[in-house]
Amino acid sequence: MEEHRDWLMERWAEKAVANLKKHDFDAVFVQTAAEARERILAMVEPYDSFGFGGSDTVRALGLVEALREKGKTVYDHWQAGLSKEADLEIRLQQGRSDCFLCSANAVSLTGEVVNVDGIGNRTAAMSFGPRKVIVAAGVNKLTPDLPSALRRVKEVAAPMRARSLGMKTPCAETGICSDCSAPQRICRITTILERRPLLTDMTIILIGRSMGF
Repeated sequence: MEEHRDWLMERWAEKAVANLKKHDFDAVFVQTAAEARERILAMVEPYDSFGFGGSDTVRALGLVEALREKGKTVYDHWQAGLSKEADLEIRLQQGRSDCFLCSANAVSLTGEVVNVDGIGNRTAAMSFGPRKVIVAAGVNKLTPDLPSALRRVKEVAAPMRARSLGMKTPCAETGICSDCSAPQRICRITTILERRPLLTDMTIILIGRSMGF
């Protein structure tokens, strides 16, 4: 069963990479998280400052620690004990860093990258600001087309993410999106990258494993 699932996900990833390239993204598929980590660290060597979106995937790759060990400047708002002011300043600096690393909520086989944010520091930095943007996503983020990518965000990614953050939203309790108006709603900003943003060098790395939400 697992062998056939891996085969199917690799075929999907190959199709997604081909269409992402048609849409002017740099895109690649790697089999393992270790390969993704090695490729990313080699790719970002020329840069000095790094912003990190709220991504379990890039943190699972150990990139925050690896870059700090290299003496790089890292803007990561997931540090414990930050004041509200410090958190805001870090989020602002993410969009001004040399390189921004994040994941995606969904990547369609037709070549679109979909993200939904509550605050917007990730979606803003992905679109414009950093000299380089790297999006690392597991094959669990792949969907057949754009409509299914948008559905994945609301039906799969958002409920799990809201629950992981301890948010008081209906989906964090029921697992079902109700298009709520809860004060802690995390689905507030939706971006669809249909093509590579004109002034942003962006690489999409698809990883042959289930990673993140």
